[in-house]
Amino acid sequence: MDDLARLRIGLALTGSHCTFDDIIPLAQDLVRRGADLLPIASTEAFNTDTRFGPADRWCREIEKICGKKILPSIVDVEPIGPDKLLDAILIAPCTGNTMAKLAHGITDTPVTMATKAHLRNQRPAVLGISTNDALGLNAPNLGTLLAARGMYFVPFRQDDPAGKPTSCIAEWDMAGGALRAAVQGEQLQPVLLGPQE
Repeated sequence: MDDLARLRIGLALTGSHCTFDDIIPLAQDLVRRGADLLPIASTEAFNTDTRFGPADRWCREIEKICGKKILPSIVDVEPIGPDKLLDAILIAPCTGNTMAKLAHGITDTPVTMATKAHLRNQRPAVLGISTNDALGLNAPNLGTLLAARGMYFVPFRQDDPAGKPTSCIAEWDMAGGALRAAVQGEQLQPVLLGPQE
């Protein structure tokens, strides 16, 4: 246990299935650092089998790490707000679709509803983005959320500037630091990282 001890963190997964392999060690690290994780999943993350693996395998692994069942529906996550269940919510991975919905106040998935319910308590939401269009069609939404009260980011970078120039991904090993800063009302800096060395 250390710097995240006793923090109640919602770990909300959305459908960037290619990053699930990175989320498993992230969840393990947060638990090792003392966080109490409540797992939440979008409908796509909870139900969709992909070439990266079957959904139930990923879900079982996350549930084992967190020691809790995933909340997979809007009804399941609604109490997060009135019952003040979380100190912070971490959306990891946060797809471009989820980013766009958050920027426009759309709450039609378990993850967006959990975030809306949580934000009503004036507690932080931390986004770990993974999207091919962060610097393309989603750039206005990224800008909106960077400026939005209560929204914080895991520092991120372009993951393939030559091959996918609009694509960005969070630096997952900085998620714990981003959470710690966010609960103190600060954005971990720099938020925009240079090329991977």
